[in-house]
Amino acid sequence: MAKVKKAFFCRNCGYESPKWVGRCPSCGEWNTLAEEIVQKDNTRTHSYGSDRGNNRPRPVHEIEQQNYSRIDLYNGEVNRVLGGGLVRGSMVLLGGEPGIGKSTLSLQIALKAKDLKTLYVSGEESPNQIKMRAERIGVENPECYIYGETNLENILNRIDEYSPDLVVIDSIQTIYTDQIESSPGSVSQIRECAAMLLKYAKQTGTSVFIIGHITKDGVIAGPKILEHIVDVVLQFEGDNNNIYRILRGIKNRFGATFEIGVFEMRGEGLIEVSNPSAILLTHYDEPLSGIAVGAAIDGLRSYLIETQALVSTAVYGTPQRSATGFDSRRLNMLLAVLEKRVGLKMYQKDVFLNFAGGFKISDTGLDMSIMAAILSSYFDRPVREGCCFAGEIGLSGEIRPAPRSEQRISEAARLGFKSIVVSGYLQKSLPNIPKGINVIYVNKVEELAKVVF
Repeated sequence: MAKVKKAFFCRNCGYESPKWVGRCPSCGEWNTLAEEIVQKDNTRTHSYGSDRGNNRPRPVHEIEQQNYSRIDLYNGEVNRVLGGGLVRGSMVLLGGEPGIGKSTLSLQIALKAKDLKTLYVSGEESPNQIKMRAERIGVENPECYIYGETNLENILNRIDEYSPDLVVIDSIQTIYTDQIESSPGSVSQIRECAAMLLKYAKQTGTSVFIIGHITKDGVIAGPKILEHIVDVVLQFEGDNNNIYRILRGIKNRFGATFEIGVFEMRGEGLIEVSNPSAILLTHYDEPLSGIAVGAAIDGLRSYLIETQALVSTAVYGTPQRSATGFDSRRLNMLLAVLEKRVGLKMYQKDVFLNFAGGFKISDTGLDMSIMAAILSSYFDRPVREGCCFAGEIGLSGEIRPAPRSEQRISEAARLGFKSIVVSGYLQKSLPNIPKGINVIYVNKVEELAKVVF
């Protein structure tokens, strides 16, 4: 009689254990291991020496280099993040919070990709629901087929029948295969379904776009091996209360991972934002204190973003430190530098920091703009008009050059800023300064207060 092989999998990280334990040895979470059937019949054995094909090890210099052909998805921001388009036969995983717009973006790609035969497989919504969203987005691809199914074998049969160029799976957590006796969304089901889809994509050259759920910690749900299986991992970020979304590449075997795509959520779908600076800068009737403009870099894209700071007296003795879209630990470091090097009594002040548009910022080149906004709010004096900042601040109070400062200066000049404050170490290394902008060099934090006002 065939034996049944079972194992315990962690629902949080995918760790496999032969027996149940209370705490996962991999991620440290409690009560996350669940029993699943891995294999019904373990009588299959591997016969060594059975490889009679032409697949043999070859020296690396004898392997012919293959040029991957890319598919234009008729979406400039998605093409940018993918590295110039979707590679044929690749598998892309898109993750994000519920309601962030994953299904909308995927359906929009399928509907807008002209002359691209697409099969949109939905396991979460009925074809009638998808039709309602398609009418709102607009149908430009006549060869976009909608198929509601959750069984992987039926999906593969339909792919064989229609032979599409692109297959969209919404979502991988709802798909199951009959080869495994587990519920859809379990670790073993996700791993097996993803592996079978990848095998089909590589054998037929069909590109596969799959949507994945995320956990409460913001990571893609399911086993970690899911991210290793696919060729590209994209993360869709944003605040549900804000209209702007960011598509960020986490892994890309065919391109760089430092590119981002910016979208605006509207009634007709996700609209591409080609100039993020225009939406991140606010024009006020009169100068206000606590506001400074910083030149930021994300990937190859440069943009200017408004930094807002509020400094007030701490009422309850213990000062509050709140940062929206920024690392609060780095904010504490900048406040300590201000207190030590400039002599400001920050231990008596509450400090609140925010970035316009709800963006999450990790660029250290915005340190100087954050400090300028804090100084402006501390003294209740507006920053000089038409000035922006780009520089990193060290613990000793020195101002270091921000990465790709020349590109930041060019963006500030393009948007009509009169001056930009950068590190003094760049004074001899900036070859071409755009016309119409004055570059101000500062070496230490102590000199920054004189320049800000």
